[in-house]
Amino acid sequence: MTDATPAQSAQPESSGERAVTGPFDESEANPVRPYIDLGGIKILPREGLNLRLEVEEQTKRIVAVGLDYAGSTLQVQPFAAPRSSGLWEETREQIRQQIRQQGGRVEEREGPLGAELLAEVPVAATADAPAGKRLARFVGVDGPRWFLRGVIGGAATADVDAAAQVEDLFRSIVVVRGGTPMPPRDLIPLKMPATPGSA
Repeated sequence: MTDATPAQSAQPESSGERAVTGPFDESEANPVRPYIDLGGIKILPREGLNLRLEVEEQTKRIVAVGLDYAGSTLQVQPFAAPRSSGLWEETREQIRQQIRQQGGRVEEREGPLGAELLAEVPVAATADAPAGKRLARFVGVDGPRWFLRGVIGGAATADVDAAAQVEDLFRSIVVVRGGTPMPPRDLIPLKMPATPGSA
């Protein structure tokens, strides 16, 4: 009798693979590594990495972490997710619709981090630059009760070496979901990193 589970083997073992390759849950992180603690996520410092916190003007709340690395930018946001299902599939559809409404183009493809969107996003003219388009890669990984979204810009949208470095950076991130009940899709709170000596 033949094995009757070919359909199951076609599905990615995303949770098992993610626990090994990252991004990591707090419970999977190496406790001795010198992470930069930003609340909802922890970043492993590396040579040439610049970190920016993106703050919402009205609320003064940190809404995203920007990382400049390898001639590229990576913006990351951690969200609460349901225990039973991930958010990336639904989020991809929302991003697709938003970009098309802005007059951009978007295609879905399978990348090193799984399903991702490659988008050509219109950019409005400024005093310094004419209107144009910029490339962006939207990546996402579902973890245990969390979802980590990344937007990659710059060299890593086209250059293989830069892309590999930024993908490695994304995989090294640790998400700290915490035990507090949160509605799915809520941003997991981010905070300023402690300055050395202030702890």
